[in-house]
Amino acid sequence: MAGSRRKSPGITPEILLRAYSIGLFPMAESADDPEIFWVEPELRGVIPLADFHISKSLAKTIRRKPFDIRFNHDFDAVISACAAETSGRPSTWINGTIRQLYSTLHRIGHAHSVEAWEGDTLVGGLYGVSLGAAFFGESMFSRRTDASKICLVHLVERLKDKEFRLLDTQFTTEHLKTFGAIDVPKDEYAVMLDAAMDSPHLEF
Repeated sequence: MAGSRRKSPGITPEILLRAYSIGLFPMAESADDPEIFWVEPELRGVIPLADFHISKSLAKTIRRKPFDIRFNHDFDAVISACAAETSGRPSTWINGTIRQLYSTLHRIGHAHSVEAWEGDTLVGGLYGVSLGAAFFGESMFSRRTDASKICLVHLVERLKDKEFRLLDTQFTTEHLKTFGAIDVPKDEYAVMLDAAMDSPHLEF
């Protein structure tokens, strides 16, 4: 993981929001590790909202409306699913402290979830933090084909509609690059972040 790490002996929701505003975000080594450290990557992943794109096959799937998409319906269930071990993800960086902090951010209006449902069953979703005109994506999960991808599409539609300026993905992956994610040098990212922080806080 390129970038600097700084250990954090104690953290509050207010400190967490301040950290996001200056380009830091928290992680843990594992779900069982109580320690949290700050991360500031040399290359930051972002999805330029104007350049977001989806494949023809995904667009066709979305038109079929395979899932009921909900916003902030069950935030705690989403973060729990993101923290759960799976066959493809035997470990996670989401520990108990992180879950508690983001649940608090959700209650005060700064953390949000996008969810894919089949009836009463949550089958995919993502969550992140909104601050100023920025949305900081944290994690996603999928229990059905394309569920998390469809949630990402609905997230971007919401951000565009609300006139957000920055969608931060922390890091890029091959999966995110298919939607237009790029790596931005830390100094360039700081300019983008400052512009988003200069905006009044937008309602998600």
